[in-house]
Amino acid sequence: MPAARVEAVHRSGVHGFSKHAEDAITLVAGFGVEGDAHAGATVKHRSRVRRDPTQPNLRQVHLIHAELFEELMAAGFPVWPGDLGENVTTRGIDLLALSTGTRLRLGPNALVEVTGLRNPCSQLDKFQPGLMAAVLDRRPDGTLLRKAGVMGVVLEGGEVRAGDAIDVLSSSAAHRPLQPV
Repeated sequence: MPAARVEAVHRSGVHGFSKHAEDAITLVAGFGVEGDAHAGATVKHRSRVRRDPTQPNLRQVHLIHAELFEELMAAGFPVWPGDLGENVTTRGIDLLALSTGTRLRLGPNALVEVTGLRNPCSQLDKFQPGLMAAVLDRRPDGTLLRKAGVMGVVLEGGEVRAGDAIDVLSSSAAHRPLQPV
């Protein structure tokens, strides 16, 4: 299997659905992606802010595996990196199989801790009808599989750009399946 890498990076300064491709993004410890509407120590997702604006932001960085875009294209959904609002598009890493708390070194300096799954929402169907169902599946045991990527917090800042290596740092803790955050 090829080494895990960053395929593309994105950000948007406004609360919209998709994010714009960038040459590089800067991750800031405890904050998220510099210049992104979802960056901050406390929640920025609008529905969560309405419920409790003091909640910690466990969604500072959104990562989606490029392989999902290939799967969606094959199913007839023209969806490209950045369209689903992720900050980092990855390749060669099974994001959905990671444990809660897994740390990812993105490029030489940035360190992100995975906090959980992105919970797909109805905005997907507004973007393209049927897309929400396409990012949901069932595991062999019948449990719901959310395929819309993972969320994380920035532990160490740094610049991240397409082509950067991704290193999965081992954890001594027992595997904790990802839950929506």
